[in-house]
Amino acid sequence: MKSILVTIASLFITGFMLAQDNHTVLEVGGKKVSKTEFLQIYLKNNPDPKYDKASLDEYMELFKKFKLKVAEAELLGYDTIPKLKRELEGYRKSLAAPYLVDNEKNEEMVKEAYQRLKKEIRASHILIRLDENASSADTLIAYNKVLALKKRIENGEDFATVAKGVGGSDDPSAAQNGGDLGYFTAFQMVFPFEEAAYSTQVGKISNPVRTRFGYHILKVVGERPARGTMTAAHIMIAISKEDTPEQIEDARKKTQEIYEKLKKGDDFEKLVTGFSDDFNSNEKGGVLPPFGSGTTTRMLPEFEEAAFALKNDGDFSEPVKTQYGFHIIKRISWKDIAAYETMKKDLQNKVKRDDRSKKTQDYFVTKLKKEYNYANKTKKTLSPFYKAIDSTYFIGTWKAGSIKSDKLLFTMNGKSFTQKSFAQYLEKNYASVSKTNNKDLINTQYKNWEKAEILAYEESNLEQKHPDFRALMQEYHDGILLYEVMTDQVWNKASKDTSGLKMFYNDNGNKYQWKGRANTVVYECINRDIAANVEAMLKNDTITSKQVLDKINAKSELNLRVRNNKFEISETPYLKDRELKKGLNKAFEFEGKFYVLKIEELIPAGNKSFDEAKGAITADYQNYLEKIWLDELSKKHPIIVNEAVLYSLGQK
Repeated sequence: MKSILVTIASLFITGFMLAQDNHTVLEVGGKKVSKTEFLQIYLKNNPDPKYDKASLDEYMELFKKFKLKVAEAELLGYDTIPKLKRELEGYRKSLAAPYLVDNEKNEEMVKEAYQRLKKEIRASHILIRLDENASSADTLIAYNKVLALKKRIENGEDFATVAKGVGGSDDPSAAQNGGDLGYFTAFQMVFPFEEAAYSTQVGKISNPVRTRFGYHILKVVGERPARGTMTAAHIMIAISKEDTPEQIEDARKKTQEIYEKLKKGDDFEKLVTGFSDDFNSNEKGGVLPPFGSGTTTRMLPEFEEAAFALKNDGDFSEPVKTQYGFHIIKRISWKDIAAYETMKKDLQNKVKRDDRSKKTQDYFVTKLKKEYNYANKTKKTLSPFYKAIDSTYFIGTWKAGSIKSDKLLFTMNGKSFTQKSFAQYLEKNYASVSKTNNKDLINTQYKNWEKAEILAYEESNLEQKHPDFRALMQEYHDGILLYEVMTDQVWNKASKDTSGLKMFYNDNGNKYQWKGRANTVVYECINRDIAANVEAMLKNDTITSKQVLDKINAKSELNLRVRNNKFEISETPYLKDRELKKGLNKAFEFEGKFYVLKIEELIPAGNKSFDEAKGAITADYQNYLEKIWLDELSKKHPIIVNEAVLYSLGQK
């Protein structure tokens, strides 16, 4: 949030009106913000909180601007916009999930996950794809298909051959790896797949396993103690499927040259900056996210094998080929599986976000039934459904209106759950069932509906039962409204207001300045001799930079790098404080590299044109519009700060 200057009188009234209120820290346009809500947000945004007057005042200024914008968004009805309501409801579903599980069962699963992290499983799989909401007919076809493949393997056919063959696995990678997934541990596969892997003996084939991707069978081919967590950096020379054998060989040679430089003592990070094609890690010295036990990150098997083979921090590998290119891997750090107490909190969070949480819901529902005095009334009221289901149900044309009565099915906490509600559920959820006798079908669907209704009831009460959830929902509510109102009132207005932007530029044009620039071709050379050769070649005015590059890099891709741009001299380290001239400049050394410049033009400092400065102009214009808007809002939505409550934060 941007800072604006306002008079104290126009922005807030201190003390007097709220002097007797020990719970409200702020009131914006008549809407109160409690001490608890403010403190939660303050602590979330200040990991190392300070409670002195200056720190609290500074944060309060930011918080007031935030709440002013939210108040305006509510006044304008943003919280009633269907799109935003749906967005908030989507967040609510996600945030509610951890509150709808059994904590004791969760604890069991946390401990189980920790034990699994100590062991890695190697498995191959065959996948028959199936949509999560597939019809019962399609589900049966997929199940029978994967079962037939399992029988072929049990009758002696090779797993990898079946996986790669016609009618085999639907996993595209099977064509290359025969279904081999390498080693993995807890949290690195979807939970049902992990369950099957850790429950199947080495050398055995699992029964069909259903995940959101379809049906799998898997063969466990090995297990080993966990190898811990690795942090590594790499230099990558990329290849692609479209590359010719010659291009792949050139990439290999380039990687080998870099490797030889490392062996001679060249700096790894400098080689990353100079040559690596992995742009995501280049600015971090080639460092990758941690991978291995306890992480959700998996690298390609050949990459992991080479990384974990490194014995000491700082060791680097010989070039390793993967489908993405050639890598030189440097070990940054390694750590073994930590003690359970150390990992417990992180594992709890992972279990809450994982499909494991679904497994605990049945236990949770049982507890809720006791808490809310659940009473089952289905002894006679479920039987009409057994007769009402016919062939139309399985093709999606059955209607809830087939059930004419609306008697009780169960009660809970004084709330009635009736036949019509269940009938509507049946009508909408026909695709999730397989053809079976009506009684079994209805009993299964009833259990699903009852569970869903009980969880939905509990979810509707979360704000009342859990203050932390209420605060979190308020935070998301305010954040959504803030983004939308800022988009409309500031960001889009600034970017679309071309005449306003140009007027702002005309009034503030001197602010947007180019420093002195050199329009030049930069030849960055690996050593002094290369620089001398480049300089000699450039004395011929007819030679092109491509011709120089082709000749100098004929034997090594590392010899020369060429760039062409208008560089700000004082902002470019190797140009700063040099006597530059138009035309060919004498070679010079800077930080271990050698440069030859062919300058087309030396451009003096001056104003940027509107187009050249448009990004910066737009940002400044947004700040200008926001300042004016906030001035208006501060008059429209009076703010009262209870300083006594504010300065009491942090006091015991």
